[in-house]
Amino acid sequence: MSRHSVVIIALVFYVFLVGVSEAQQPAAVAPAISPKSQASTPAQSTVPPARRVIIKVGSTAVTQADFESGIGDIEPQGDADKEGPSDDKDRRKLGDDYVSVLMLSQRAVANHLDTSPEVTRQLAIDRMQILSDAEFNRLMGQAKPSFAEVGTYYSDHLADYDEVRIRRLFIWKRGEGSKKQQGLSPEDARTRADAVLQASAAGRDTSKLTESFKDSNDGIYDAQPITFPRGELPPEIEKAAFTIKDGEWAQAQDTADSIILVQLVKRDHRQLGQVSSQIETKLQGEKMQAMLDDLKKDSGIWMDDEYFGTVAAPVPGAQQRVSKAPSTNRQSTTKGEVNHEGERQK
Repeated sequence: MSRHSVVIIALVFYVFLVGVSEAQQPAAVAPAISPKSQASTPAQSTVPPARRVIIKVGSTAVTQADFESGIGDIEPQGDADKEGPSDDKDRRKLGDDYVSVLMLSQRAVANHLDTSPEVTRQLAIDRMQILSDAEFNRLMGQAKPSFAEVGTYYSDHLADYDEVRIRRLFIWKRGEGSKKQQGLSPEDARTRADAVLQASAAGRDTSKLTESFKDSNDGIYDAQPITFPRGELPPEIEKAAFTIKDGEWAQAQDTADSIILVQLVKRDHRQLGQVSSQIETKLQGEKMQAMLDDLKKDSGIWMDDEYFGTVAAPVPGAQQRVSKAPSTNRQSTTKGEVNHEGERQK
């Protein structure tokens, strides 16, 4: 069932309840607004949004407040920063959509579709989902960690937030076993790499040795250092980068295609302000999972293992639901791969 269908069904159920309520209570007297006044000042009314009737379909009146709070569920807006339709054309289209849904929902009730087995089933599922989401959000609020808890976690896991500012040197190899069509022979690649490593070990300047790879077909060199938090580099490069001293070069990898060297420019760690939201999401997810586990124990839940099996599925949404994508210049290395063409254009 699509999102649009679910929303329409929910609105049908809402309108049905409103119709029943109106049938049991005296009709409220709406403010008298002449067609002339509506046409002359459509956006300048002094009537409060909660009382200003802007739509009528049969005997059902919709206030400005009800329309503006409900239209987002029917026609979600693309720009979350906008508080409403950007112009009269957009507002008119949204109004037409709302009227269509309201009209069709009234027709559905008139034709007793609200009592059909299929619609009744869908409304029950939708009600269950809405109530589930409401309780989930309430529990998520309870699970939100305090600033002190975030700070304590940060202090206890400071190494997790280390970052390194490094230069990388990729020396291409060509020949037997290599997929490269250009680069150095394995012997020459080894000689060039050893020259950098030996100069670094002796404390000599390595800039001439490394910068010779700039604008060449023999490899790629990071002329400007790049900062990587822990966990965003391939394992071999990360191990080398986090174990050497400032200014040193180390070999991270030697394959049939390339030799990769890494120089540590500076090692530091991200400040609490930079990672507090990440920590908060992690702790909130852990707390939420624990709360849901406790609730399941106390709710008398039974499941047929013969039908479902015995492996417990994770609770949807209990853990982190939104994660920041790595920045563009790091995406190629996040999963242990190196986008050499992207590096060449830096």
